[in-house]
Amino acid sequence: MRTLILAQLRPAMVLLAAFTLLTGVIYPAAITGIAQLLFPHQANGSVIYDGEQAIGSELIGQSFSDPAYFWPRPSLTASHPYNGAASAGNNNGPLQPALQEQAQARLNELTAVGQTARPVPVDLVTASGSGLDPHISPAAAQYQLARVAQARQLPLDEVAELVAEHTSGRALGLFGEPRVNVLQLNLALDALSNKP
Repeated sequence: MRTLILAQLRPAMVLLAAFTLLTGVIYPAAITGIAQLLFPHQANGSVIYDGEQAIGSELIGQSFSDPAYFWPRPSLTASHPYNGAASAGNNNGPLQPALQEQAQARLNELTAVGQTARPVPVDLVTASGSGLDPHISPAAAQYQLARVAQARQLPLDEVAELVAEHTSGRALGLFGEPRVNVLQLNLALDALSNKP
């Protein structure tokens, strides 16, 4: 009986070790190597650098509240906004008071810095499903143009041109919606403002 159990246990243990090595070590190492070779920027988190210093990722939103910057979508992540370790949306439906209160609070922020035009693009007052969305719609960027241009004392058409340059179209011309990466746009805005 004991030899029968050992005879059955031995192949099972060999297969467990083999598949652990294959799927837990060899496959992840191969995929990581291929990703590093073919897509190093994406494989390392799509990090954006200012010289040698990492300042953010193309994939995770950042908080901007200065009127001289384009503002991102609101973030509802736990502990602090745009917390990548606490990505989560909320389950508030459109008729729930909590969502209406959050949207009204954001409208009040926009009004406080002189944004009174209506209608307000929905992505400026509602969070994305992850709470980390780094993009806004072109309409949301257009909505903020006058405020940003005035705060930076730049011609409106220069800022509008910058928004157009940083607007990405649909993936493969079919998927998703046109979008503007807020961090990249704000970095380009800083570069434009610092030109002699």
